[in-house]
Amino acid sequence: MDYELKTLEINGRVVFQKLQVPSFERIPKEYHENEACFVFVNQGAFQVRAQTEIVELNPEKGMLAKCLNYFYESLKKRDEAFDDVAVLGIMLYPELIKDLFDFDINKSTHQVNYNLKQVEVNQLLRHYRDSVMILLENPELADEELLKNKLREFIILMTKTMQAASELDFLASMFKPNFAKFEEIIQSNLYSSLSLDELANLSHMSISTFKRKFKAVYQESPQKYLNHKKIDKSLQLLKKQEVRISDVAYDLGFESLTTFNRVFKQQTGKSPSEYRLQLS
Repeated sequence: MDYELKTLEINGRVVFQKLQVPSFERIPKEYHENEACFVFVNQGAFQVRAQTEIVELNPEKGMLAKCLNYFYESLKKRDEAFDDVAVLGIMLYPELIKDLFDFDINKSTHQVNYNLKQVEVNQLLRHYRDSVMILLENPELADEELLKNKLREFIILMTKTMQAASELDFLASMFKPNFAKFEEIIQSNLYSSLSLDELANLSHMSISTFKRKFKAVYQESPQKYLNHKKIDKSLQLLKKQEVRISDVAYDLGFESLTTFNRVFKQQTGKSPSEYRLQLS
């Protein structure tokens, strides 16, 4: 599958987007405006990692997401091939919503306790997805008034799907992210393969601010602390003789077996294989 991007706009803002990518390991979603979104999966499967949440998506499961940074990640296991992915995204902007519904979302106090929500794609949502795909493939049909009506239709559908009291309450909740505490973000991603830059992105911080915050909270540099935690976990995993050392390294987010061996020996004085032998 070749890379392909098709979009439809209202007032200069992309509201519908079809994206096809041949494969990926991790792609960041960085917000430049206060937009929420919904993602349909037309082909493939992947997971989405937010601050403390991970949801898996496929053609039967879409995702409702609030306005925060997160990552799209491959579901592949080690040594498996990447899957091609095709998605349809629907973007929701506070200013555009005011024009469509003529109400002020700030007047609602409704909140929900998630940032990412897996949503079953039922028959109504499938029909809606198909109708938007037709417009993306035939943009000459999609005048601005039609696009506004399609966006209104989506909001009404999602209000019912999420069992919100009103369109106002549904939309207001989407623009109120639940920012996790710094410690919760770190503990939720201890064994991921996220780089420090990616952890900073997930925390909505610059890398310099992230490092200062980390040192203040944990009294260690991020890399030293994370390596200690990963090696501590590896000591438990290596007790299972049937588990390959390379799989332990992969499951704990090390970039390579060589890196795992080096860090393990620095902390324990032995290689992983030597440690395992002494357990026998």
